[in-house]
Amino acid sequence: MDKQRFAMVGAVVLGLAAGSYGVASAASGSGSTTTTTTTPSAPSAQQPWGGQRSDETPLTGDTAAKVTAAAEAEVSGGTVIRVETDADGNALYEAHMTKADGTPVTVYVDKDFNVVSTA
Repeated sequence: MDKQRFAMVGAVVLGLAAGSYGVASAASGSGSTTTTTTTPSAPSAQQPWGGQRSDETPLTGDTAAKVTAAAEAEVSGGTVIRVETDADGNALYEAHMTKADGTPVTVYVDKDFNVVSTA
């Protein structure tokens, strides 16, 4: 009877230790998991500016609509790819676009939704 009890206690202790290790490994990020790192994509013909920068925020709602409208009015026949805040200090917002001929252009828009420059 003592051997059976000893074996049961040992199994419980081993189970708790293994479970605790699993939880600790998951919480700390250690263990035998595979991590995939995604790097920003290189500029392409469809996105000559590359991917979204971490220091710029995509615009949504009314702000996105107003920046898009200002950019489309500035670049006749152009297509807006994305609108976002501008971290480079050119203006408050920027619209990445392609002109009608496919060449890239960035339209910079101020807080009052006026175009201040294009590049």
